[in-house]
Amino acid sequence: MTDPYNSSPPIPTRALTLGDSMVTTAMELPGCRVVRNLGLVRGITVRSRSIVGNFFGGLQTLLGGNITIYTELCEQARTETCRDMLAHARMLGANAIIGVRYDATELMSGLTEVLCYGTAVVVAESQDNRESQATQSA
Repeated sequence: MTDPYNSSPPIPTRALTLGDSMVTTAMELPGCRVVRNLGLVRGITVRSRSIVGNFFGGLQTLLGGNITIYTELCEQARTETCRDMLAHARMLGANAIIGVRYDATELMSGLTEVLCYGTAVVVAESQDNRESQATQSA
């Protein structure tokens, strides 16, 4: 059955899937419009430094510069929480996450909570974006 209100041929669309390019700290994605808000998604981890890590970290602080053992620990925690946030969003059926933020809280000496959170949404290509793609491919 044809749409009586729209006589123009349908513009082909590609399915938008949740990948790294669909995660942003901004409140919108260029070329997309939010069609459904699925709510808050988050990933959380609690990390502690080992006695060996503290020892080598302490030695590195004496030398100054980048404390690589702690940098690696922080990066691991951020990667893990982001991965968990993405899994949470996929579970809800999201194809994008907007307004992403990180937070860290020291729960006690040597014990840190790292949190990654954002808003899970379903987005579709905006009409302007689809029309410009159709014009370019014609």
